[in-house]
Amino acid sequence: MRLKLVQQVAKHLTPGKYFFSALFLGLTLFFGTIDAVSAASRVKDIADFEGIRDNILVGYGLVVGLNGTGDSLANSPFTEQSLESMLERLGVNTSGETLKTKNVAAVIVTATLPPFQRQGTKIDIVVSSLGDSTNLMGGTLVVTPLMAADGEVYAVAQGTLTVAGFAVGGAAESIVRGVPTTARIVNGAIVERELGFDLATLTSLRISLRNPDLTTSRRIATAINDYIGKPVAEPSDPSTVVLNLEGSKRDNMIELLADIEQLMVNPDQVARVVIDEQSGIIVIGSEVKVDTVAIAQGNLTVRITETPQVSQPAPFSEKGDTVVVPRTDIQVSDDSDKKLAILKKGVRLQDLVDGLNALGIGPRDMISILQAIKAAGALQADIELM
Repeated sequence: MRLKLVQQVAKHLTPGKYFFSALFLGLTLFFGTIDAVSAASRVKDIADFEGIRDNILVGYGLVVGLNGTGDSLANSPFTEQSLESMLERLGVNTSGETLKTKNVAAVIVTATLPPFQRQGTKIDIVVSSLGDSTNLMGGTLVVTPLMAADGEVYAVAQGTLTVAGFAVGGAAESIVRGVPTTARIVNGAIVERELGFDLATLTSLRISLRNPDLTTSRRIATAINDYIGKPVAEPSDPSTVVLNLEGSKRDNMIELLADIEQLMVNPDQVARVVIDEQSGIIVIGSEVKVDTVAIAQGNLTVRITETPQVSQPAPFSEKGDTVVVPRTDIQVSDDSDKKLAILKKGVRLQDLVDGLNALGIGPRDMISILQAIKAAGALQADIELM
């Protein structure tokens, strides 16, 4: 269609003008499609493949070597118990003794185990203080097992802490920068157990959408089937697309997924307005529409100003007292200069924003206006309160 348009225009041009006009029309048609192409996303950016997922690990351990900034054992009995247990395992008997060290802190160690991480590889960990320790700088994490939700140990952590913040102070002033009670250890844990999931031998697999939507799931299945040339994908619900290896002419699932994750799909959006009343943040989706509605916004403001004055008797008078005379000024404003603003039927995001901005209101009042428009049945969108 576009080539025919260029050829028809070129019939009325000289050979010298034909090249530049064809080039101009070609660039115009190309840049005209940039918006449609840029709206598309890769399948790997909007969906997850079954079995390719992270796993959360957690553990409890001790940090030693702190410079007097550790837990006070009197206020943290779990730190004292952990220290005694660790010393007993190392052959040191402390039963009946009173420990007063300030160089030890109880911590919670967290980590994320990436998918298909093999035994012997290393992962990063985060160490957070559990007691009343004020600073973890200079500390060393003692061997800490990291467990998953099934109670099995999948990694073991140990190493020197890296703290981004610091805390210093004197008798009258102190300065704290960042969070000195949280630290990281790069490659601080060694994977000891692998997660058993053989992705290559699967004959069927589910693709899960991160934002469930019927239209998007159907578009993903259509894109896969058009690329393969056979109906190997079928949407089963708004968040799932079932993929079958049979008939795809691929040897294993890995090869098929490598091709599918690069396919471009235009994800559909739900008309939604997200409101965070605590911070006053409003996010309006591009598909939000408004029917014809008139809006007026005004606030009643009463301002009372006290300017007392001193009243004194005349000079050298025999009678009279010095008193304070109140002077009260009351001003009432009902924003009577604010007029009605009309939003026409079927307006989209830009028209809606322009109309609300024309009222000269802030985010707080805009939240109330959007809720009132929704209550009037003129806002064709869902309002989600965070």
